[in-house]
Amino acid sequence: MIYWQLFYEFFKTGLFAVGGGLATLPFLYGISDKTGWFTYGQLADMVAISESTPGPIGVNMATYVGFTTGGFPGAVIATLGLITPSVLVILIIAGFLKAFRDNRYVQYVFYGLRPASTGLIAAAGFSIAAISLFQVDLFRQTGSWLNLFSWKGILLAAVIYFLIKKFPKVHPAAFIGLSAVAGVAFRFAGV
Repeated sequence: MIYWQLFYEFFKTGLFAVGGGLATLPFLYGISDKTGWFTYGQLADMVAISESTPGPIGVNMATYVGFTTGGFPGAVIATLGLITPSVLVILIIAGFLKAFRDNRYVQYVFYGLRPASTGLIAAAGFSIAAISLFQVDLFRQTGSWLNLFSWKGILLAAVIYFLIKKFPKVHPAAFIGLSAVAGVAFRFAGV
């Protein structure tokens, strides 16, 4: 039953998340709320890991959730659920591409999808920033404004911003790697 649910949830995500991996985040929040398979904090960790590993972000996240929920078979099934809609759509479009390539209505549809995917990606970016820089749950528990801010997240963001400004020609992968190392160091240090 868990495997069918994994396939179904990620099939829906793959079908409606237009715009790439970060566009899957609103759907993953919904899966978290609906199933309880992972928390928002774990979702932020998944995004960090998915951003720093090779491959599409959405596929990495589906594999991660599938593995933590249903082991190796769950990882395969969740990944297949996510990519199946894209494969089906590509096969259908490829069959009709020549007939509709110059159709102005098709061009209008793709033109209209651009702002929608941009909005989904922007919403995902704001959600990740909120999770990384604010501790809303801790603030609700304590009521202290000092607990609202994730000081280590703000410090890390400031350091990365400074490094990017200081070394603008360094490849972004280096900063992602440094962030991953800092996250591991913070975790082992208990910070």
